[in-house]
Amino acid sequence: MEHVATDTVVLIHGLWMTPLAWEHWVKRYEQRGLKVITPGYPGVEQGVAGVEALRRDPSPLADLGVREIFDHLANIVSKLETKPIIMGHSFGGTFVQLLLDAGFGAAGVSIDGAAVKGILALPFSKTRATFPVLHNPANLHRAVPITEEEFHYAFTNNLSDEESKVVYDRYAVPVTARVLFQGGFANFTPHATTTYNFANDDRAPLLFIAGGNDQILPPSVQFENFKKNVKHSAAIAAYKLFPGRSHYTCGETGWEEVADLALDWALAPSPGKLD
Repeated sequence: MEHVATDTVVLIHGLWMTPLAWEHWVKRYEQRGLKVITPGYPGVEQGVAGVEALRRDPSPLADLGVREIFDHLANIVSKLETKPIIMGHSFGGTFVQLLLDAGFGAAGVSIDGAAVKGILALPFSKTRATFPVLHNPANLHRAVPITEEEFHYAFTNNLSDEESKVVYDRYAVPVTARVLFQGGFANFTPHATTTYNFANDDRAPLLFIAGGNDQILPPSVQFENFKKNVKHSAAIAAYKLFPGRSHYTCGETGWEEVADLALDWALAPSPGKLD
């Protein structure tokens, strides 16, 4: 078991969200004496103001791609005094993988992460959740809103309609469709922006967390990613399944258990499937 010495955690939000989605995790990690950074994608502001601004004018998200976001995040992480623990949710988990592959971070945690190139698991539920965006090629250079119903299916399927609306009203923003297109068609794209070296022996330890009731990025996606890392690399990889949890695992009841396990593992990484 390795021990990671760092005073900083970087939390990367996913699509349809902003840094505000991490508000509870920030407080919990700060209470443990850590500095917590929640970088937004380029043009995305912090706090409630950032959500409201994108709903009024989503143009900062239009035509924003994986490479632009990666370069923005890498620039922020590279300026930190010590290598941080990097955690990400959904496509934020994809950015964690790409950043670790590029040599950033002391440890990484991908929570319900979207697939990098080479992951073949494509459940119908994932297709259904992204179809409203991907069905129209004209969306490629747009920021596309998500409806309350679509959000309830993709994120908050463990919640009632009323509970889901509260979450939707506080956090949901349009999606940068170009990232979805780049991720969704990566396996058919030479030199795809989500290309990841599964055989990188030098990357930092990496944990994949899956939610058993995640309807957009279910455990099959995370487990295949974990298995490919174990097969091809000597670097530490681990996998943890939380049965019954939805894609909104970072905010729904019981999120504290997920947050604590993620941090405890990142400070003392160990390989394999976790109990």
